[in-house]
Amino acid sequence: MEKIKAIVVEDVSLELKGTLSIIRNDIPEIEVTGTAQTERDFWKLMKEGPEPDLVLLDLGLGGSTTVGVDICRRLNSDYPNVKVLIFTGELLNEKLWVDVLEAGAEGIVLKTGELLTRGEVMDVMSGKRFVFNQPILEKMVERFSKSVKEEGRQRSAFITYEIDEYDERFLRHLALGYTKDMISELRTMPFSSKSLEKRQADLVTRLFPEGEQRGVNVTRLVVKAIELNIIDPSRLEADE
Repeated sequence: MEKIKAIVVEDVSLELKGTLSIIRNDIPEIEVTGTAQTERDFWKLMKEGPEPDLVLLDLGLGGSTTVGVDICRRLNSDYPNVKVLIFTGELLNEKLWVDVLEAGAEGIVLKTGELLTRGEVMDVMSGKRFVFNQPILEKMVERFSKSVKEEGRQRSAFITYEIDEYDERFLRHLALGYTKDMISELRTMPFSSKSLEKRQADLVTRLFPEGEQRGVNVTRLVVKAIELNIIDPSRLEADE
């Protein structure tokens, strides 16, 4: 079998030695053609050649978590035949995982649990996307399960309180600090400010018991909507 030419990008010397040891002992198919501890060193290797089949890329180069994403994005654009497998200690930065996958990485291996294995490397080289090791899979399943449960509670609340898409959109933008005049100007809300006043009053009637409806302001209405799982404070995004 032809060797897999690989460049290892890791800025911590001890971790670089550990990665090279894993490759040497467990993944004999890999031939490490170069190592880089900085972005500049990496692009110098790419320019001088030979072009690698695989880049094993750490994300936190020089203390910056965005450098790895930038490298991945440029590789995806300028070197489309090069596979990128992230090998990172960024255990909690889930947004970073999403960014690097969107930038074109084939997968992510967290530096925990069984670390990097031959199976993950071979999966990437066989053309698979979204290759992960067990620790990141566990985190993803946990997040997925939580998301599914939250969506289930929201659907139940929509049915119970007869919430339609305009109610949700109205409440979400109120939570973001929009005024009714601002909401009425949204492309997705074909209502006047006066109509939104009536919608707000109607929502108060539906969401609050009869004895608690008097004097409910926007803040109390939004808080109630959050308590009833009608809107999710972790997913508050404005419409265009």
